[in-house]
Amino acid sequence: MSYFDAASAAPLHPVARQALLASLDDGWADPARLYREGRKARLLLDAAREAAAEAVGCRADEVVFTASGTRAVHTGVAGVLAGRRRVGRHLIVSAVEHSSVLHSAEAFEAEGGEVTRVAVNRAGAVDPSAYAAALRPDSALACLQSANHEVGTVQPVAEVAGACRAAGVPLLVDAAQSLGWGPVGGDWSLLAASAHKWGGPPGVGLLVVRKGVRFAAQGPVDERESGRVPGFENIPAVVAAVASLRAVRAEAAQEAARLRELTERIRARVPRLVPDVEVVGDPERRLPGIVTFSCLYADGEALLHELDRAGFSVSSGSSCTSSTLTPSHVLKAMGVLSEGNVRVSLPPGAAGEDVERFLDVLPAAVAGVREKLGAPAPAVRARSEELVVDSLGKRCPIPVIELAKVIGEVPVGGTVRVLSDDEAARLDIPAWCQMRGQEYVGEEPAEQGTAYLVRRTG
Repeated sequence: MSYFDAASAAPLHPVARQALLASLDDGWADPARLYREGRKARLLLDAAREAAAEAVGCRADEVVFTASGTRAVHTGVAGVLAGRRRVGRHLIVSAVEHSSVLHSAEAFEAEGGEVTRVAVNRAGAVDPSAYAAALRPDSALACLQSANHEVGTVQPVAEVAGACRAAGVPLLVDAAQSLGWGPVGGDWSLLAASAHKWGGPPGVGLLVVRKGVRFAAQGPVDERESGRVPGFENIPAVVAAVASLRAVRAEAAQEAARLRELTERIRARVPRLVPDVEVVGDPERRLPGIVTFSCLYADGEALLHELDRAGFSVSSGSSCTSSTLTPSHVLKAMGVLSEGNVRVSLPPGAAGEDVERFLDVLPAAVAGVREKLGAPAPAVRARSEELVVDSLGKRCPIPVIELAKVIGEVPVGGTVRVLSDDEAARLDIPAWCQMRGQEYVGEEPAEQGTAYLVRRTG
């Protein structure tokens, strides 16, 4: 079995395993106690904090450990918003942030705060000038991920951090996906990360709050972790997390070059091997191991099952894998195709032979899913000036498949009106038009659902 979902969780690094086992003997006691066992635990915790600070590029007393990366984000966002409440109640986030950031933003809105969501381009990147334009005198905090978790696009953190610093607004960087590859540049104010993204044990997060940032911890607090994270520290897990971070950093330059070659191989060959595919994300400014593509006329969940049976663990941002029937907020914000979406995220050490085998089995997997769904045959002769496709009650990619089947039945200049009540159709029908060279006219309310109008151009 080839595990290609490292962006969700990287396999435990051998150094993490060794450090975890070694620290179980000396890291079990309360580090706040002055007796011998407590002093041993405190030495381990202090050494881990120093090493984490060195890896991040900050002071040791700016680092606290949390129970997860999500908890680090929630703690950081809530603490700054509370600490800067007198400044204002305005929060800035990008439209493609991790759900932990967006959930914090939603909670802030529910409490009466105001949130600006900065749009991204089709590659998934923000424009630094858009962040600068969003900054206001009452802005309490801005958030920006260092790199996107679904498509791998690297964000212009340094430029955004400069704009925020000039405006006197702290910037929180979610560095979960990138910290294992190197420190985050720029004059940021807070940073959050998660150990299981770089091969550390799950259940360890990292939060950095720079000196001078107004921060008010929320909820019950105690004396641990600078009063920002209550509860007993999991010292063996923390030690293992930091040990693995140092280990992957030592290997990062060489491994990044190797994984870039493998993902570039996938990016270049998938469109040649599989028809009607869109490779998404920035082709240059991206993380080394992530490549994402979407396949027309394919159900994301069915495609993942096919690849799993073939021996590959991958993930998807397709609406077909979601109980809400809505596409990934990242793909939606980018305006790219969501149906049949596949994210390949290679772990360190991934073998070139496994990538080749993936490329060998992918065409048959996609073809099999498309055949089961009744993907379109070649277009037939034109018969009508306008056709109506009733796809109400059908999940994507069925509305797009039915559109593709009938577009050839109208003459050039003729239209097809697709009726759908699946939210994903709002994203996938325009994406299909762009890929197939047809004109997307727009949408309008229908008696049920929404009518999407497509004009045949060739």
